[in-house]
Amino acid sequence: MVQPTYQAVSRGDTMHAEAVRVSFDASVISMGELLDVFFDAHDPTTLNRQGNDVGTQYRSAIFVASDEDRAVAERAVEGESAKLGRRVATTIEPLGEFTPAEEYHQAYLARRGQSDRKGEEAPIRCYG
Repeated sequence: MVQPTYQAVSRGDTMHAEAVRVSFDASVISMGELLDVFFDAHDPTTLNRQGNDVGTQYRSAIFVASDEDRAVAERAVEGESAKLGRRVATTIEPLGEFTPAEEYHQAYLARRGQSDRKGEEAPIRCYG
């Protein structure tokens, strides 16, 4: 398979999603606890959008490797919908091959002298 480029993904040509791969020890933290952080870290109610970024590549998605993971994700999505009092747009999709972004797109904000801390209120400069 040809590795997708950032340009192809950002145009929405590939149906890839910009995502973070998380490896964890389930004896230390559960998938459910990680999904709590996931829902706190972004807006799961907007379809194919995060902030100023729009397109299927910016969809809210949980990628699962097993039926057990899917069940945990389904419970988390249902719980978040109940908590918010409305349906969330988060999809649950089978885990496919993960392709890291090219080096120039790694640590994007930090490389441009901007903060990537949670709760940061300073605007991302590339968004004007």
